[in-house]
Amino acid sequence: MKPQANEQNGSTQNGDIAIDAATVAMDAAAIVPTAAAVSAGAVVPAKSSQQLKLELLNIGNGNGHENCTFHHDLELDHKPPTREALLPDMARSYRLLLGGLGENPDRQGLIKTPERAAKAMLYFTKGYDQNLEDVLNGAVFDEDHDEMVVVKDIEMFSMCEHHLVPFYGKVSIGYLPCNKILGLSKLARIVEIFSRRLQVQERLTKQIAVAVTQAVQPAGVAVVVEGVHMCMVMRGVQKINSKTVTSTMLGVFRDDPKTREEFLNLVNSK
Repeated sequence: MKPQANEQNGSTQNGDIAIDAATVAMDAAAIVPTAAAVSAGAVVPAKSSQQLKLELLNIGNGNGHENCTFHHDLELDHKPPTREALLPDMARSYRLLLGGLGENPDRQGLIKTPERAAKAMLYFTKGYDQNLEDVLNGAVFDEDHDEMVVVKDIEMFSMCEHHLVPFYGKVSIGYLPCNKILGLSKLARIVEIFSRRLQVQERLTKQIAVAVTQAVQPAGVAVVVEGVHMCMVMRGVQKINSKTVTSTMLGVFRDDPKTREEFLNLVNSK
């Protein structure tokens, strides 16, 4: 969708983002040195935080960001800013949060907390910077094997997108190969791609199943996830013993009850 000019204020709007054209022009003129200045040996100032933000918000000008939906894509078409670039703004946000809670962010125990918390959140959501192709790294092999492959009890840690608190548990994956098998560790790495994001367990379960299907085109894929959600333990109903179980069955696991039963028996066996 092309941006529409607002005749009353001269701004450019695309979705929820509105940038005043005159302000952008003045900021750019103040930050970007002229060619003559550079050739004369003038010191070129580093880009300001404001200019970086303007560049990131440069949406709708044919730069490929018009349909940026990487937060829910199975494979990232492009990546968000580097993690190092995100840290200062995130740390400032955590500092504001501490102040909003009535704390003193300058006291000894909290002075480095904003930076630590920012780094931790980036680690918890590192799956946004990973994609299926890079994780597989060519570990798909031709093999004359058509019996079920199951890897169960893969540990999983994720973040609830509704409350930004953790949920954790285990994932069991089964697939029925069609002359292609996947390196066993890659199943665990696929879990990492999608669990290390802001998630709901239902979507996480399906994304794992679809990714395995894309990787080896099997006759079927089955995924079962069992999770404990801290949003139900630490707050709200506070049910500490509750567990949530979700499943996705694709291909023969959905169509054939005996195949599905075999998988579930293997997963539930001790």
